[in-house]
Amino acid sequence: MHELIPLVVAMLLSGCVAGLFAGLLGVGGGIVIVPMMEVALSLIGIDPAIRMHIAVATSLAVIIPTSLSSARAHHKRHAVDVALVKRWAVFVLVGALVGTYVAAQVHSRVLSAIFAVFAFLISIKMLLRQQDKAMVSDVPNGFWVSLIPTCIGFFSSMMGIGGGTFSVMILTLFGKPIHSAVGTASLFGLFIAVPGTIGFMVAGWGNPLLPPLSLGYVSLVGFALIAPATVLTAPIGARIAHGLSQRNLNLVFGLFLLVAAIRMMTRAI
Repeated sequence: MHELIPLVVAMLLSGCVAGLFAGLLGVGGGIVIVPMMEVALSLIGIDPAIRMHIAVATSLAVIIPTSLSSARAHHKRHAVDVALVKRWAVFVLVGALVGTYVAAQVHSRVLSAIFAVFAFLISIKMLLRQQDKAMVSDVPNGFWVSLIPTCIGFFSSMMGIGGGTFSVMILTLFGKPIHSAVGTASLFGLFIAVPGTIGFMVAGWGNPLLPPLSLGYVSLVGFALIAPATVLTAPIGARIAHGLSQRNLNLVFGLFLLVAAIRMMTRAI
């Protein structure tokens, strides 16, 4: 029983931090949950061959209630672009399904390196760019534009994140105010997490290396501990976000991505 205490503490802590990030930045919290869960699972002797699979799958499952809680808080402040969500939702969902499948085929170090480079470049742009500067005045229509939400779902599901890491940057480049971008990104997380969770459940079903109380690669223990903490703290993050200026929120998001990039690259090396 005592050996489970570090696991419980790590999961509760990751849930609280992930919830704050979800509300503050529109991210699903996976970039916090995945590494902390991986460490926690190593403490109780879970086979390294499936450790990251469990961490990513459980992270996606937790993102479902986290995204709902965060999106609800932002919607109350009229910061969710419902029309854009309706246009992009199907493409995000399809990308997430494909990404979940590919995740089992690609080495995790390759994914970590790609994400680290991408996140680093975005963080520099967010930290240096001036307030209200955008490529266009509104999100354009067209077939090629639909590839953007598809890629958001694809890469996010592969890494167990809610999509805010990519969505906020893209939406701000398309002229969305940062608060609207954060609020809208929080809802996209739902369309990434649901198909991703189901996919990892199916992919891991019957694996003899899985710990008790698992549905495929999704740990029910991890979900039960992390999810309530994220739901409780996501609205706090949303309130903090709306108390910051647009420029300050840009800086927070840029710093967040820079830290994430360094962490991912360290893991890839």
